[in-house]
Amino acid sequence: MADGLIMTSRVRLARNIYRVGFPHRISNEQGKELVEEVEAAFYSDAFREGDYRTMKLWETDKLTQTSCFEKHLISENMINNSSKGAVILSSDDNESIMINEEDHIRIQCIQSGYNLEAAFRLANRIDDQLDMNMDIAFDDKYGYLTACPTNAGTGMRASVMMHLPFTAGNNMLKESLYALSKSGMAIRGIYGEGSKAFGNIYQISNQITLGTTEQDTIASLKAVVNKIIIQETMAREAEYKKNKYEIQDKVGRALGILKSAVLLTSSECLSLLSDVRLGAEMGILKSINTSTVDALIMETQPATIQKQSKKRLTEKDRDLSRAKLVKRKIRNKGR
Repeated sequence: MADGLIMTSRVRLARNIYRVGFPHRISNEQGKELVEEVEAAFYSDAFREGDYRTMKLWETDKLTQTSCFEKHLISENMINNSSKGAVILSSDDNESIMINEEDHIRIQCIQSGYNLEAAFRLANRIDDQLDMNMDIAFDDKYGYLTACPTNAGTGMRASVMMHLPFTAGNNMLKESLYALSKSGMAIRGIYGEGSKAFGNIYQISNQITLGTTEQDTIASLKAVVNKIIIQETMAREAEYKKNKYEIQDKVGRALGILKSAVLLTSSECLSLLSDVRLGAEMGILKSINTSTVDALIMETQPATIQKQSKKRLTEKDRDLSRAKLVKRKIRNKGR
């Protein structure tokens, strides 16, 4: 069950080019030239077009951009810089290079489950490729130089996305927040800094990037995450001993609604999927796996639902489409 609490592991590396103004200080034309420079530095025998593709945001519409944000492929900052921003994506969308976000380059690699080391290896491989072909801004004292001083040093933000219904529901979150801040970590909502925690989903990430190494950062993050896993697991076990049938009922009702609802709002769907995921994690639901739930969490977001339709949808139309999608994906699944 412990590994099931962790939905994804992610590593981001912030990099900039010497003697080039940060993205907020350069023109759209300069930004587009930088996109071409990064493409030239990246695409090679090891990173071929076909395995990767470039999405130039100034050539896409706002709906496409928002859908990419919902899927964690780009950041909100990238959308704000869409007039000169681009993203290079792997064919499975697990690797991305955001160009002209807050920094010139944001390398992002995501792995399913508890796999921070693998995410870092992928990100480091891309970083080596770009470093070999571009003049990356690095200082012997301060490390990698970044637009925001809080990212200087390693320029790395490592994070895991966790499903913590009992930590959130039993008011243990304040205690966790205090402990995390003391250890140089932060807890945020599903879309990172400034976002809310929908569906009991939280991101745990490092805050300190200066005066440390990437390996130490990952080790420190894992130590904190392991404590949260123990806390959440113990809370679940204690609650299940006291309220076994109530928890089973909650999970069963959530699955029943998802299988039969005609209309599902985004927030209701996420809440119900959270309950079903809990059932899968705890072994209450035998034939629903967490990967099915995690895919639905992304696929049922508003812009992503709209993207799948050929016509403009009203809010009610989206709720109808969302319910149909969920029913189709979990049909013939259950206890």
